[in-house]
Order: sequence, then C-alpha cells, then structure tokens
Amino acid sequence: MDAPSDLIEHLFRHQSGRIVAHLIRVLGPAHIDLAEECVQDAMVRALETWPHSGAPENAAAWLFRVAHNAAIDSIRRKRLLGEKSDSIVLELSRSSAAPPGDPAVEEQLRDDELRMIFMCCHPEIPRDARVALSLKIAGGFSVAEIARAFLAEEAAIAQRLVRAKRQIRDRRLTLDMPAGRELGERLDSALDVVYFLFNEGYASHTGENLIRQDLCMEALRLARLIAASSISNPRVDALAALIAFNAARLPARVDASGDLILLEQQDRSRWDRELIALGFQHFDRSITGDDVSEYHVQAAIAATHARALDRDLIDWPAILNLYDQLFAINASPVVALNRAVAVAKVHGAAAGLAAIESLDLPDYYLLLAVRGHLLLELGRNDEAAGCFRAALECPCSEPERRFLRRKLAESSASPAGSPAFR
Repeated sequence: MDAPSDLIEHLFRHQSGRIVAHLIRVLGPAHIDLAEECVQDAMVRALETWPHSGAPENAAAWLFRVAHNAAIDSIRRKRLLGEKSDSIVLELSRSSAAPPGDPAVEEQLRDDELRMIFMCCHPEIPRDARVALSLKIAGGFSVAEIARAFLAEEAAIAQRLVRAKRQIRDRRLTLDMPAGRELGERLDSALDVVYFLFNEGYASHTGENLIRQDLCMEALRLARLIAASSISNPRVDALAALIAFNAARLPARVDASGDLILLEQQDRSRWDRELIALGFQHFDRSITGDDVSEYHVQAAIAATHARALDRDLIDWPAILNLYDQLFAINASPVVALNRAVAVAKVHGAAAGLAAIESLDLPDYYLLLAVRGHLLLELGRNDEAAGCFRAALECPCSEPERRFLRRKLAESSASPAGSPAFR
C-alpha cells in the first residue's frame, strides 16, 4: 500500500465497522447515524491530511481517536443526549485514550462488534434489511457497494437502511445480548445473514462478475468473529469451515477473462492452502457436539473435495452419501439438483437425469444446464442444445451466460450420439 489513499481504503474496510460499533455502544443504538458520520469525518480528515503530512505510525489509532473527538464535538455542540451528554463525553474521552492494539481494548471492540451484528440481525428487522445493515455498519460497505452487490438501485438500498434504523429507534432495540431461546433465534438469524452474504459473493445471480471476493471474505470474517465468541456452538464452526473451504477455491473459479471454470476442471494448485487449513480447523471443532446441521453436512461435502488433490481422487460415493444426509435435513429442489450431480458421478448420466426429472425450478438456469450436461453425456445432443438455449433465457450472471453459450456451441459441434464429456 504505497499511497495514503490505498491505506485509508484498507483501514476503512477493516476498522470502520469496529469503530462504529464501539461508538454506538457508548452513544446508544438510536444514534447510529451520528456514529457513522463521526467515522466518515475521520476518514475525510485522513484523506485531506495524510497525502501531505504522511500517514501516522499507528494509523488505526489515529482514526479511532479522531472519530471519538468528532463525536465529543458533536455532542457538546448540539447537546444531542440531554442530561447524559456530560457522562458520555467523559466515556468517549476515556476510551479514546486507549486506542486499538491494547489487549483490553481489542477485547472490548470484538464484543462491541459482535453485539452490533446481533442487533442488526434482530428477527424483527426484515431479512433484506438485516443483510444491508450488517454490511453497512459491521462491514463498512458504502450504500453504492451494497447496491452493486445486490444489483439494486442506491436509493432503494438507502431507503432499506433508513427503515431498519427507524425500527431500531422505534422499537428501542439494544445491544444487550439475548439469552435462552431468544439467543438461539438471534444466532440463527446472524448465521442466515452470513450464509446469504457468502452465497451472494460466491456466485452472483446477475451482473458482469461471477465472484465478489469482498463479500466472501467479509462473510468469513463475521463467521470467525461469532465462532470466537462465548456464544458460539458447533453450527457456527461448521459454517466458518464451509465458507473457508469454498473461499479457498476462488482463485481457480474463473479464468483470466473472468469466465467460469467448473469444479472438476479447476487447477487445484491454485486453491488457497491456508484457507483449506483454516477450514479443517473449524471443521474439527464443529464435530465436537451431537448436533448435525445443514452447515455440518455442506462443510463435510466441501472438505471431501478439499482432500482430493486430483479430480480423479474425488470420493463421489462419500459425497453422494452426504447429499443423502443433506436431503434428509433439507429436501429442497436445489439440494436435490446437487445430489443428482453426485448420482450421475456414481451411477451414470442416465441415473442422474432420472433424479432431476421431477424437479420444479422455474427460471433456474442451473437445472437446465445440468440436464443439458447429462444429455450431452448420453449423446442426446439436440435435446442438450435445447436445454442450453432455454437456460440462456433465465436470469444469470454474464460469466454464466458465456459458459452456457460455450456449452450450446459444444452440443451443436459434437456428432449426434457421441458423448461430449468423459
């Protein structure tokens, strides 16, 4: 990071959520906007001064202190917090004197961020707003970035955030961690948000890019933050393992042109070995309890792929057995479709085709793509071409659309009755 602007962008991504969460704990959840404004002011001041004076030795601590000072100035100027103003100013002054890096401060910042995530994921807040709010506050994403991630208008995302913050104020939601059954429900909600966030980054449904690595890594960070807390359970580690295993494949999922590379065709030497090792660390922790969740089974499937150093060494019978377990937990059409791929690997294309005949997934390009792939293996090229044409009519990303066009050309070029895949 040679330029100060690069350092500021890096710090904003990695520090803004922590500072905002800390300020919200001191100011109260009703003042989320003030906390965000103070952090934004600190970033603007950095952009104005660092290019001329150079970045301070402890840049994160500088931002922490300047954001706190901005909050103090705003409270004193506007008396926003009434009778509590003096005590809050005192607390802000005290906490700004112990910047990030101190072990006690780091522990407090992690706790503040965890509480912030759980408040953003309150079940009373609609799911789409939970995701946007988590990205905005905990992840440091801008409205424009969130809009790009979900291919929505910035105005729509801004309104979603305004409504969510209004709900927090009107319902007087707090940063207090829930207990008992409510804790379990809130944890489920938080994991749902993290899982949704990763899936959106791993395979965007529409748009120019198949992968949004920033979303994937933010999902992994949040999963690990929850996994490291005292409220974690084996399901959290299972989700962290699943994300780490799949994130390890990101460097090999697309080629230099941004085109999709199927799992079996990926160069496994490009998989991130550190993320795979991290995945196995969380996976080992996830199997300590008696609970077997959907995250556990999905992580086990990803671990089976990660163990195979070569595509010829993939244990497809084990993967099929795991998909049988997953289908018993979640008998969704998407799980059934993924299971059918494993059926084809173990029992042949005809068995895989039979396994998807009854699936009803309208406008889902992957069902048509899998059917076309299996028909190609059976040498039924004309039918396969029809599937790929139909898939091209469905919503999907541009890299996926280019992949479908290649498969359509392949089905047209292969002689009828000759399997196109080996």
